[in-house]
Amino acid sequence: MNALTFRAPSLRARLSRQFALQTMVGLGLVCGAVYLVISLTLSGRQDDNLVKKRATVQRLLNEAGEVHDIPGIRHLLNDFLTGHDDLSLVVRQQDGHAVFLKDDGSRPEAASKRLAFEVRLPDELGGAGRAELIYDVRKDEALLSRLWWTLLTAAIVGTFAVSASGYVLVKRGLAPLNALARRTSELDASRLDQRLDPTGQLEEVQPLLQQFNALLDRLQVAYLQMEAFNADVAHELNNPLSILIGTCEVALRRPRPEQELRDVLTSNLEELRRIAGIVADMLFLSNAERGVPARRSFSMSVADLASEVVDYYEAVLEDADLRVEVRGDARAAVDAGLVRRALSNLLGNATRYATRGSLIEVQISRVDPRHVSIGVHNQGDVIPAEHLPRLFDRFYRIDPSRTNADRNHGLGLAIVAAIARMHGGTATAESTDQGTCIRFTLEDPSARDGTGDTGAKRLS
Repeated sequence: MNALTFRAPSLRARLSRQFALQTMVGLGLVCGAVYLVISLTLSGRQDDNLVKKRATVQRLLNEAGEVHDIPGIRHLLNDFLTGHDDLSLVVRQQDGHAVFLKDDGSRPEAASKRLAFEVRLPDELGGAGRAELIYDVRKDEALLSRLWWTLLTAAIVGTFAVSASGYVLVKRGLAPLNALARRTSELDASRLDQRLDPTGQLEEVQPLLQQFNALLDRLQVAYLQMEAFNADVAHELNNPLSILIGTCEVALRRPRPEQELRDVLTSNLEELRRIAGIVADMLFLSNAERGVPARRSFSMSVADLASEVVDYYEAVLEDADLRVEVRGDARAAVDAGLVRRALSNLLGNATRYATRGSLIEVQISRVDPRHVSIGVHNQGDVIPAEHLPRLFDRFYRIDPSRTNADRNHGLGLAIVAAIARMHGGTATAESTDQGTCIRFTLEDPSARDGTGDTGAKRLS
């Protein structure tokens, strides 16, 4: 659909239409019920009136036993019908001859209600006859017609009146939302501390305000992290680029021997490799944050992967006078390359900060049937608690002076957390007097039950 022609539905118009429809239906049902009750009441009254008049006619004809002529009977029945303009009566003998006849022939058949019954006549008139009472219902139908139009007019006028008042009430009820929309439009990225005030807002709007303010909190954190990240990236890339520019400028100021130029190029190559490493790590983190999953292989021993990484660090561990033990094991379907990279980052981090001559433990266990835990524990200085939640942030360093920044650009633990997320797990850190342990979990979709192999491997 063309975005220019599409018009979002109005909540006010929708509520007003629904309110008008409900009002019309409600008033229609009420008016219909009133009309039906009155119509049934009039019909019942007509039937009752005919039954009562039948009893009166039968009694009068029974009392006319001493009257032997037709004029006398007519006189009695005329007196009976006096004042009953809506009532007619026909009395006939068995042969159909009319003894008494008072009927408005101009009245339509549909405008009358009839009741026929047997009557007793004097012996001179045959002794038995048949009578028929005719009730003219035109007055009642006229009353029902006036009632119908009155109720219809009342329903229409009432619907419009209630709908108009409902529109005003809906507009007034939505006023807080309009005010909230105006206040939302005043929010500015230059003032990330602004929040929507829920004071005085409707109860139904409170959850929306709470969620919106929580979203603003998350956006503020993300924006601040992005600013810090941009500053860190600029700082990390600025140093090697400055070194490259400076060395190139110095080398080009005057002619130099070939070996000196080779030394300059070798130094520049190291800085370029450092820049390439930072860019590669940032690209990896970017792909991980876009939700790229790990490419899992067949089930394998996590302890074997850890042993391979430890073998790679053998020379570094020997220089630092450190020992490593791989404790426990579990088989899991993981991305072997990514797990090796995570373990390498953790082991390199532990090697830098572990106390010389101490023991580093690689702890592997299955925490539940579907998750494997891998942790690297080292003995060293205690990390303050306020730093632990931010250890996995990109470019975050506990040491603000950025010691060893030429070898460690602050993305190692962020990559560990990203690898954990790619495997459906999480990364955590804890630090006590007993040492510091960085741990991450991996989801194993191939696991059914069992906790894997346990044991210990000592590597120096």
